[in-house]
Amino acid sequence: MAEMSGKVIRYNLETEIKHGIQVSNLAYAVGMELRLPKEQCYDLAVAGMLHDIGKLRLSRYVSGDRNPLVIEEIKYVRRHTQLGYEILKDRGYSKFILEAIYYHHENYDGSGYPENLEGENIPLGSRILRICDTYAALTEKRPYRDAFSSSQAVRMMIDEVKNFDMQVFLAFQRVVHNEEERGEIESCS
Repeated sequence: MAEMSGKVIRYNLETEIKHGIQVSNLAYAVGMELRLPKEQCYDLAVAGMLHDIGKLRLSRYVSGDRNPLVIEEIKYVRRHTQLGYEILKDRGYSKFILEAIYYHHENYDGSGYPENLEGENIPLGSRILRICDTYAALTEKRPYRDAFSSSQAVRMMIDEVKNFDMQVFLAFQRVVHNEEERGEIESCS
């Protein structure tokens, strides 16, 4: 994901792609577990792959002069959802995919961004990506910490369950449990 360097934030493309693949695979599996139509599951996979594409434009906004980030720079980093939407909106992606990307940092309790939506006002695709993105981030090695195990990540997410749609979270837990049993859980470290 993001690495600390001479510039405050530098995105490693290989790591971002691995993260996108993990979110994509999880989102597809959660959609299937929720018995969503196959086309919608496919759209979830596409949205999962592209959800952080807006980060490619962040270097324009983050100065890299200070560590840690100042409040203004944090505001720009949080714009990656909007930037991703802007990059993709005229490229033929469905409304479902675009909304899933735009709102994927909304929390179920209304404390997320960019619009502070809550509950069912958050598009379903975004609620799914929120959970899958959080899990993927926790199970990835970061410059400042090691990757958490799958079980540690799920326990941490349970502690913050107010951020998540409970029905989606339960489907996600079933997916992770089934993948663990089959030995298919991979971290992006």
